Amino acid sequence: MNSTLQLTEELSAGPAKLRVDVYGSEPLAQVLDDMNFLEYRLADVRVSPEVTVTGPDILWLRDATKGIVYDGRTMTLSGSWPAGPIQKVVVTMLALRVEALGLHPFHASAVRYRDKTVLFLGGESNHGKSMGQIEACRRGALLVSTETTLIDDNGWAVAGSKSPFLKKRTEGTERADKAAPERGVDKFFGAMPTWEIHAEPSDVDVVIVPAIDGNFDASTVEMIPFERQFQTFHSLQNYFLTNELLAPGFPMPIVDTDALRAVRADFVRRFAERPYFFIRAATPQVLLDEMDRVL
Repeated sequence: MNSTLQLTEELSAGPAKLRVDVYGSEPLAQVLDDMNFLEYRLADVRVSPEVTVTGPDILWLRDATKGIVYDGRTMTLSGSWPAGPIQKVVVTMLALRVEALGLHPFHASAVRYRDKTVLFLGGESNHGKSMGQIEACRRGALLVSTETTLIDDNGWAVAGSKSPFLKKRTEGTERADKAAPERGVDKFFGAMPTWEIHAEPSDVDVVIVPAIDGNFDASTVEMIPFERQFQTFHSLQNYFLTNELLAPGFPMPIVDTDALRAVRADFVRRFAERPYFFIRAATPQVLLDEMDRVL
């Protein structure tokens, strides 16, 4: 390797740690200038004050020909990459490290409402977990998490992200379908309500799979075991980006394995013994009215 090590940085999400080594001919002050995406997608991501991980989880060779490869331990990026794809790679690698410690990142929001912890699961369709959380908080619920909920092997929500929307997207993450994320808030609530945080770990009591659409009549169905597991597994797989294109011509390398998927599916089987309800509703208010009935 002819280029010089310019930066070694350690990132953490809860107990999980991730080391990034950057090689090149030009100095680099930090891996990412903006941590908003990591805070939105995971929980409490920080730059550690010192590096404790013995080897790199992510290796970035900035002067090499552009490419990306994963060898089962280290993700190696080469060439010039904008911040967006690097953010996504960091999220995926942190998700792997978090999972190895017995914590499962769910694409889900959660609240503490009427003395129960309610998980709004972003499953296959992802139609309402944020609006359901906001309406619950408007009715007095305490916020557990927004975009991501970290759940331990026993099914307890132990941490989570706290921003309901990503307001700023960096180069490489632009999405026309995700523009103006607060328009729904304006439509349904007039203004974003305020809420307090529920910081203590809590057992998930009930899971809601929401489907908010103005064309729907209200309906609530208790889900069968396969549906519960299918939607939950889909939610967990969200972090491994098997269907993501990082840049034109460069798909996200596959970091998942059959062994990891089997362990994940077994956790899902145990977690999904909880009551799950699929709720169709025209608005978040109707969604919560239906949820109130099942609680």
